[in-house]
Amino acid sequence: MRDQAKGIWRRIAAVGAVCGLVLAGGGSVSRADEGKRVLPQYDLLVDAPRGSVATVVGALHTYTPQKGETFLEISKSFDLGYNEMVLGNRGTDPWIPSTREPVVLPTRWILPEAPHKGLVLNIPEMRLYYFPEKNGEKLITVPVGLGREDWQTPQGSFRVRGKTVNPAWVIPESIRKERIVENGFSEHVIPGGTPENPLGSYRLELTIPSYGIHGSNKPWGVGMQVSHGCLRLYNEDIATLFPLVEVGTQGVFVYQPVKVGRSRGRVLVEVHEDIYGIQPDLLETSREIIDRRGWTELVEPELLDAVVAARSGIPTDVSWVTATAPPE
Repeated sequence: MRDQAKGIWRRIAAVGAVCGLVLAGGGSVSRADEGKRVLPQYDLLVDAPRGSVATVVGALHTYTPQKGETFLEISKSFDLGYNEMVLGNRGTDPWIPSTREPVVLPTRWILPEAPHKGLVLNIPEMRLYYFPEKNGEKLITVPVGLGREDWQTPQGSFRVRGKTVNPAWVIPESIRKERIVENGFSEHVIPGGTPENPLGSYRLELTIPSYGIHGSNKPWGVGMQVSHGCLRLYNEDIATLFPLVEVGTQGVFVYQPVKVGRSRGRVLVEVHEDIYGIQPDLLETSREIIDRRGWTELVEPELLDAVVAARSGIPTDVSWVTATAPPE
């Protein structure tokens, strides 16, 4: 299995080297300063006169870990989820990464298929997309922690119905019973602003009953399936988003382990793990999306197979070397 995985990555790297797009636009970056979080705002209008909207944003970078750093610290520093670092660096020990070899920072994304309005969560990707303008021309994106296998985050549309600073956690009875069995904790409410409160300092309340978007007292849970369904953000991220997202903002939870986009006329595919087992045949899913876009003849089948098998979570060029995608 390990030799097969190496073969897949060699194949992807070889085509990427020819096309110059696997790590396009990236480079080496330095570690972010602690306590500072400036969320980049991506401009989606790539051709303003024609109204062409980007389907791929960001650029990949590399970073050389410092002694003692794990993927948990690196993820938090660069506003990535733990899952993104693991998928993008298969074969690297997430707990003892080499201090001599750089790791990939997967800071490039294909946008989910959803309206460019308000909040869009792609569940298997564990990433939230926020379109701060009504015309959908700008984008902010942050990683999230989601519901574990027995508390799956649901799909569906919603609106933001309220906002709370230092929210108290009124513990649902089902979760309270679980806490009693597992830890002997029998509280009905955990006051806001206390270290034990899992909601952090800010919460966006949703019209989906019992669900919200909030901070966390366990930042390592971002990019993992550890919650009871709610979206956990890094505290620095929710503190930035909280004043931007208005009550009444619309949103949607989607389930898209495979995303397809284009950049510079090339077809790119981004594949994540099917964390809830909803779409087990990801290769067929990718073919269906590509065919619907009218790009089947532009895609090299063997490369598409390799990219789907790798499940790197990184937008990867699957075009024939000489192919150019027509305008959408």
